[in-house]
Amino acid sequence: MTMAIELSAQVSALLKAGVELIPAIAQDAQTGEVLMLAYMNYQSLAITLETGRATYWSRSRNELWEKGATSGHTQKVISIALDCDGDALLLKVEQTGAACHTGDHTCFHTSLGDQ
Repeated sequence: MTMAIELSAQVSALLKAGVELIPAIAQDAQTGEVLMLAYMNYQSLAITLETGRATYWSRSRNELWEKGATSGHTQKVISIALDCDGDALLLKVEQTGAACHTGDHTCFHTSLGDQ
C-alpha cells in the first residue's frame, strides 16, 4: 500500500515532537472493550484520518497495513482521540470479525490473574 497522503500541519502540531511511532489503542465504539494495541506513524495516521479505515505501521514488517485488508477483519474508525501528552492515540472503532491475529475477538485475552 503506497498512498501519498500526508498529515496536516494542524494535526502534526498536536503530536509530541520527536515521536516516530505512536501507540494506538483500538477500542470497540459500542461496548468500550479494548480490542488491540498497534502503532501508527504520521503516514498511517494521515491515511486513517483520510479513509476512515484503521491503518497501522507494522514494526515487524516495516510497512503500512490496513487492518483487515487480507483477513476481512476490518476496523471502521468512528473517532480518534489524542492523549494529554500527544504521544498516544485512542481509536474508537466498529470492528468486523476478530481484532486479534490469533482469531480472538480481542488481543487482551490472556489473564495474568486477578489482583
